[in-house]
Amino acid sequence: MEHAYFITGTDTNAGKTWATIALMYYFRKQGKSVLGMKPVASGCLRQDGQLKNADALLMQEHASLKIDYDLINPYAYELPVSPHIAGIHNPAKLDQLATKFEYLKTQADIVIVEGAGGWYSPLNESEANSDLAELLGVPVILVVALRLGCINHARLTYQAIKQSGVNCAGWMGVCTDPDLLSRAEVINTLKTLLETPLLGVLPYKVAADFDFFSEQLRL
Repeated sequence: MEHAYFITGTDTNAGKTWATIALMYYFRKQGKSVLGMKPVASGCLRQDGQLKNADALLMQEHASLKIDYDLINPYAYELPVSPHIAGIHNPAKLDQLATKFEYLKTQADIVIVEGAGGWYSPLNESEANSDLAELLGVPVILVVALRLGCINHARLTYQAIKQSGVNCAGWMGVCTDPDLLSRAEVINTLKTLLETPLLGVLPYKVAADFDFFSEQLRL
């Protein structure tokens, strides 16, 4: 078992956070201590005088131990746009993120890192999520939003991950569209086309049930 994973998605709103917390639950049920990290986030709201991201707060809430918010989400931007635009006056520094990540690894058995947006989504003017994943040097889990067009997006993202030279540990499906036709056939197609294991499919739910979601996973 690895000690950390980087979560990326086929696109924005692919269900990465639900997948991340489902993984946290999965490992906690195995007796592991787990922390979540969302290094860079846009669209944050001010709480207690500090910008905070809703997804990062969920990770903080469901972690095995209490960790300061600044370690979970070092770069929190207010504008709901790409981080390289939202953070133009305070760009994300990947070496600093790597340092915080290494610290978190000393605090728990497993750290789950959720990227911002898709694999090539930029984090600053010259670096993207792909660069951060390479720097951290941990296996990547691809989250596929199961909706029309996902086969193309999944294949492109998987090929990009392979070309980056990092290890893709597997993929997870998230049913984001309750009306998707031929869902089983789409999943079977992805199982055939993606040369990495299917780790689980999270069924469609209006509200997250992380305990239930974790039962759908097999790593």
